[in-house]
Amino acid sequence: MRIILASKSPRRKELLELMGVRNFEIIVSNANETIEDGLSIEEQSKKLAYQKAKAVFDKTQGERLVIGSDTIVVKNGKIYGKPKNEKEAFQFITELRADTHEVITSLCVIKEENGKVTEYVDYEVTQIEVKDITDEEIKKWIDTGKPMDKAGAYSIQDEFAVFISKINGNYHSVIGLPTSKLYDVIKQYI
Repeated sequence: MRIILASKSPRRKELLELMGVRNFEIIVSNANETIEDGLSIEEQSKKLAYQKAKAVFDKTQGERLVIGSDTIVVKNGKIYGKPKNEKEAFQFITELRADTHEVITSLCVIKEENGKVTEYVDYEVTQIEVKDITDEEIKKWIDTGKPMDKAGAYSIQDEFAVFISKINGNYHSVIGLPTSKLYDVIKQYI
């Protein structure tokens, strides 16, 4: 079975490899990631993961399994996407520090096998508690350049890990892929 990751994220690629998936392709979806009014944040995340997987599924053929995922950082109903610039990254971390927020990561797997198409869509919510970080520590983190392509302007697996005081949920989901859920869906193919 052809396995396709619909993501350009190096972290998702690494997590798929960590799961023992060796022979997979990467096809970037280029799906529209605009937030839609009227949906809950969880539904929005699921919709984005589905759109990514479906865009790649629709431009490929044959027996295949396409994996899409989306990660949203949210606090008090405010969504923290990828920062547009260093100023916004600073603002995001300032608002997230000394408090708890949620990371919602959705997963979509679309499979075609023997002419039959099946879809799996789900999500996980992980609570993250960030220490009270000084402005200087935030600037030092931003200077690494790593926050610019990450939801919420941080990555739990990098230097920012020292500022995470508590995690309630799935660590890999925070990185960008709910590996436990994904494993259960694709284990017969790896």
